[in-house]
Amino acid sequence: MSRQPDILFLEEWLKSRSGDPKKFSPKKSYPLSARAIIQAWAELRESLQQPSFHQQHLQHLKSLVNSQTSLHVADPQARLVLRILSSSNFSLPYESYPLLFRLLYIWVRKASKPTFDIIDSAMGVLSHLFSSQFDSGNNPVFFSEGILLLGAFSFVPSLSEKSKTVCLDLLSRQLIEKYQLLGSFTELVPDFLAGIGYALSSSVTVHYHRILNSLFEIWHKDDGPQGNIFLGLIVLHLFDWVMSNLINFQFLDKIHVILQETFGSLKENYASFAVFMAAAGVLRVVNRSASSGVKLEILSTMRVSAVVWMEALTNDLVSGTLRVNNSGNDHKSRLLLQCVSLALARTGSFSGHSSLFVCLALALLTEIFPLPRLYKSVIEPSNAPLELKLNEVKEHLDNILFQEAGAVTAIFCNQYVAADEENKNIVDNLIWEYCQDIYFGHRQVALVLKGKEDELLEGLEKIAESAFLMVVVFALAVTKHKLNSKFAQEIQMEVSLRILVSFSCVEYFRHVRLPEYMETIRKVVATVNSNEHTCTSFLNSMPSYADLTNGPDPKTKYFWSEDEVQTARILFYLRVIPTFIECLPSIVFSNMVAPTMFLYLEHPDGKVAQASHSLFVAFISMGKESEKNDRVSLKEQLVFHYIQTSLLGYPLITPFEGMASGVVGVAQHLPSGSPATFYCIHSLVEKANQLCSEVFTHEADAWKKRQGEPEPSKKLMDLLLRLLFLVDIQVLPDLMKQLAQVITALPRDAQNMVLNELYSLVADSEDVMRKPALVSWLQSLSYLCTSAAHKNAASQKSVGEDNLTLASIQDPLSSG
Repeated sequence: MSRQPDILFLEEWLKSRSGDPKKFSPKKSYPLSARAIIQAWAELRESLQQPSFHQQHLQHLKSLVNSQTSLHVADPQARLVLRILSSSNFSLPYESYPLLFRLLYIWVRKASKPTFDIIDSAMGVLSHLFSSQFDSGNNPVFFSEGILLLGAFSFVPSLSEKSKTVCLDLLSRQLIEKYQLLGSFTELVPDFLAGIGYALSSSVTVHYHRILNSLFEIWHKDDGPQGNIFLGLIVLHLFDWVMSNLINFQFLDKIHVILQETFGSLKENYASFAVFMAAAGVLRVVNRSASSGVKLEILSTMRVSAVVWMEALTNDLVSGTLRVNNSGNDHKSRLLLQCVSLALARTGSFSGHSSLFVCLALALLTEIFPLPRLYKSVIEPSNAPLELKLNEVKEHLDNILFQEAGAVTAIFCNQYVAADEENKNIVDNLIWEYCQDIYFGHRQVALVLKGKEDELLEGLEKIAESAFLMVVVFALAVTKHKLNSKFAQEIQMEVSLRILVSFSCVEYFRHVRLPEYMETIRKVVATVNSNEHTCTSFLNSMPSYADLTNGPDPKTKYFWSEDEVQTARILFYLRVIPTFIECLPSIVFSNMVAPTMFLYLEHPDGKVAQASHSLFVAFISMGKESEKNDRVSLKEQLVFHYIQTSLLGYPLITPFEGMASGVVGVAQHLPSGSPATFYCIHSLVEKANQLCSEVFTHEADAWKKRQGEPEPSKKLMDLLLRLLFLVDIQVLPDLMKQLAQVITALPRDAQNMVLNELYSLVADSEDVMRKPALVSWLQSLSYLCTSAAHKNAASQKSVGEDNLTLASIQDPLSSG
């Protein structure tokens, strides 16, 4: 059968399911010793004999109630409570009535077989106390505890039908007459709803119409309590508990009554969020009972009734929300969206209606990850201090909605396959537009808050990081569904393009390596990398050079390299472009990619600058014999600017590994004897000479003393040595000539280090074309370095010998 764990105090269980531990935390129990309990009851008994009721008696009542979990109230003690309540010999303080009600409630819930005459006597006392002439009856706690107690009485299985009817009559009248007492006391609503839950689980059906009307209409009354997601969850679990009881007790006629009254027809006064959560509670019971031997007919009826109303409510919500452009300012609509998301997360996915799928999307974007709304509140001028906005963000991070984002996202993505194509396209557009909204919003907020309100910015980024995960999981679901032969090539290209652009917008929030992210990227890149039009469209989505160097607010000072959100987006482009660079026309690369690439070569973040160097290498390396003249010409043009920019930032900004890969690319992939290659060599030698002069002016053995990573000038020298074996044969003489001039100017220790490395490199070389020339050149260079070290002795040698050595270095190939 459909069973829940035995629940002693329904209101406490509902509070624990509300998702709001601050407002609806279960009541703490403080056990009393047996002696303290005996003394408390004895003094309460003496109050009747004195007769007077003093402050110590009230304190005893509080102590007994506070030990609710461990306290057992026997029949004599229940009768004592009734005598105190009905005594006319003294006046009870207002706060004592709810405590006495609670003791009776503990008695009736813990007694295995409650005595019927005590319940009947209690009904008479309660009827008198609830009369309009009794002032305490207008106390909210008095009202909620009274409803709870009446409901518990009606739930006693063995109580006569007549007594239950009297009990429900009194309860229903109080619901109608005094509901407004709860208007400002939301924390009492779980007790009120628990009383209704007991009443709905009673074996009699009298006043069901009144009770259900009170449950669903109270939220729309001006003086009633205002609904929220926590109360919505309480309603869901309340109906779960009630329907489980009715199934277990085989009260099938009552199930039909509840279904007919609640879901039989549209009732304008019913709060939509409460009806939806009640339907979700019914569906939850059906899912749990399907394999429990319950009659399939009743389960089918329950399922159909619940699902039909859930779909009807979400249909109206979707049409209204999309019609007003997803503004989400209406409290009722927002609350229903919240309830839809958490209800489906608790009931699980079912053969879904497309409106539920769209509702989940709207809930994720506007309620669970409401970043555009939060950005707007931060950016727009207002009188509210930022502290209030920080509290709003903190409250959202602690909210049950945000905490269950993962479960909601899983249900949302599971529903994607079942939705129709029209609604899939609607949701696709909503998600991709949301990505762009949070990019522009977070970029602006980060520039405003960075270094000023870091705690607020950190809170917003936590929400955005979770939103990023949602986008990635959703994008993977889209690629699995649409990137296959069932869809036209144009549709696949469009989907891949939208995903790439969206991922670029949320790249700033990617802090972990996700398998879903990598799988999605691989699939979409594989789809677009052979289509020139799609690749060009992707580049068109990249911010222009003007946008990159000018901030969103022209009135404020802006440094492009400090814009971390924009930098992360550009880094995404720098990493993706090399995957399809082969199909880009030269004019597109020159106009749309090169300006950005050269700008970010100068970025102080080594990771970003390295990506720019890698993009340059990809461009310079593409194409071989079949290259068009315009592409070769563009490569040569870009080399001049690349070398100039790279060396200008070296070693403070330019990462050596990035620059070295670019230089190697130039040496290997430009045509033989290219002027750009000569320029590259000349610039490198000039920079090496400058750095060596600076470092050796202060310390002649700087290279030898350097621990760990080599000194920047040494790295550059090593690169020049490596180029001896990479440059084409037309450039090699010029390189050897200039390199010899730099080496001979080095201190003796540095010369020895370089010569030793050269000996090793030449010895290991298998290049039969250039090795003879390098051997001859190295011998002459070594001689010249040695003679320079013994200048005084060498001055005695003939001038002709020196001239021969110089000549062999000037024209090493001829001398070789």
